[in-house]
Amino acid sequence: MKVRTILTLGGANAVLAIAAGAFGAHGLSAKLPPNLLNAFETGAQYHFYHALGLIALGLTIHSLGRSRTLTASAWCMLIGIVLFSGSLYALALTGIRALGAITPIGGTLWIVAWCLYVVGCRKTP
Repeated sequence: MKVRTILTLGGANAVLAIAAGAFGAHGLSAKLPPNLLNAFETGAQYHFYHALGLIALGLTIHSLGRSRTLTASAWCMLIGIVLFSGSLYALALTGIRALGAITPIGGTLWIVAWCLYVVGCRKTP
């Protein structure tokens, strides 16, 4: 994945996370029960954190150079956004509790992404 692509995905995900947060706060607050609204807000919060993580990854790769480890970190972070935040958004909007089983997979990918980030920063010349 190219640096420009990672940075673009980070920025686009930041926009989506902010839009999701605003939608949750203004469009869903009166329509969802507190537990589902909380799930939606958690999805938006962590979505934004990891959008910033993608931007940090892009800047790191720009600074240190491309590496398979850092590129793998970017992929894990992006897929983690889809699985973690996406499953929480879907759970909140549909009420289908089984979607909650997907959330930990996304969280695990984020842990892997940050571990790969640390390793990539240490081993990239």
